Amino acid sequence: MKKVRLLSFAALGLLSLTACATNGGGEDSGDKEPYADAVKVGLICLHDENSTYDANFINGLKEAVKILGRKVIFEDNCLLTGVDEDNACYTAAKDLVNKGCEVIFADSFGHDSFMLQAAQEYPDVQFCHATGTKSTVNEDQENFHNAFASIYQGRYLAGYTAGLKLYEQNVVAGKTAADFPKEKVGYVGAFPYAEVKSGYTSWFLGLRQALEDNDVDSSKVTMDVRFTSSWYDPEAEANAATALINDGAVLVSQHADSMGAPGVCEEKGIPNVTYNVETGDECQTTYLAYSRINWAPYYEGIVNAVYAAKTGIADGRIAGNWTGTLGTDSVQYNVNWDNLTDNADRLEGYKAKVATVYNKLFAGDLQVFETSKFTLDADYAEDIGAVLDEDGHVTSYKADVIDDGTFTGETEAIVTNEDDVTYFCESVFRSAPYFDLNIEGINLKN
Repeated sequence: MKKVRLLSFAALGLLSLTACATNGGGEDSGDKEPYADAVKVGLICLHDENSTYDANFINGLKEAVKILGRKVIFEDNCLLTGVDEDNACYTAAKDLVNKGCEVIFADSFGHDSFMLQAAQEYPDVQFCHATGTKSTVNEDQENFHNAFASIYQGRYLAGYTAGLKLYEQNVVAGKTAADFPKEKVGYVGAFPYAEVKSGYTSWFLGLRQALEDNDVDSSKVTMDVRFTSSWYDPEAEANAATALINDGAVLVSQHADSMGAPGVCEEKGIPNVTYNVETGDECQTTYLAYSRINWAPYYEGIVNAVYAAKTGIADGRIAGNWTGTLGTDSVQYNVNWDNLTDNADRLEGYKAKVATVYNKLFAGDLQVFETSKFTLDADYAEDIGAVLDEDGHVTSYKADVIDDGTFTGETEAIVTNEDDVTYFCESVFRSAPYFDLNIEGINLKN
């Protein structure tokens, strides 16, 4: 393992976006004309507003536009939806260039290489791609940028809430920590990619930690994961949730973009934790919590940087990789406390526990992927080149951080900080997740 003192470039990246740039100040442009140097932006989306994932990007840009006021121009025809992860993305990017867009955002993983292609052709336009990895091997392409957020922290919080719900259900049923039964939870995932694995693993670790904080042996809880092989497929997501529940899952979460899984949970009375969407209205009895990436700070920072360059305020340097955090309000989390418990005393205790975890994450005093909190199967570890201690905890693992097409791990991801806490260092060596370990206690069903 490496012993390092890490200064997260999540913070450094934000500084490079906004240093010396003026702030929109929440000015409502209303009917006023944009400034002469206003920045015109475009957005490319895989789906449309019916996808909770894409709606999150669209709504984030609209929010940023309100904040930026007359410094930005975002016209209806500069929102392109239903753009597949193929050459259609390159064509869409060219279309936005021809419409005068100076900054073009794209929201889906598979758009990455086509955005890079457009960036190489149009060096005077900034191309900003969320969730991608190509900037790790294209650092000289100064107008091409990747971005993500440490959403694993939000998922950990959502999982922690789920763990409190499991505990609460057993307390109501008369169980104590000592006789807490074996339980199974379920997770609907899109693809077995690092982004999804990072998410469901952090969620599961948060759930287990909540049980440990209530003196419950967390090894009694396991998780089944079913993949849909699609980012957005309401029917497949509903079917996956149904299968998980039929297999015994008493609580379900998701990394999927429709109401398919939450709808099934509401129908069957199963508590659910969502991603990117708060389902309190649709799932009044079962919605428990959600986490999401708030993209507005990223949009705002990029536009501010470009505007600063155009007006001579600053050089407008933009980070090739940017990672939003709780501190930048890029990671958000919400709880429906009414569905957690109706016991006022326990509720106050739960709120205090969640607040403690949130504050530790915010301050950097809690590492989600602390290696002492999970184990790997020995044969699996040997297959992937991970080194374990005698208890099955990871002491060394090279992650595939640099996207050079080889799918080979080259970056030591296990680090030890100044407090002697050893952990998998996620979303620091690049913005997009690279945690891809299959930990014990999580069962991949397909």
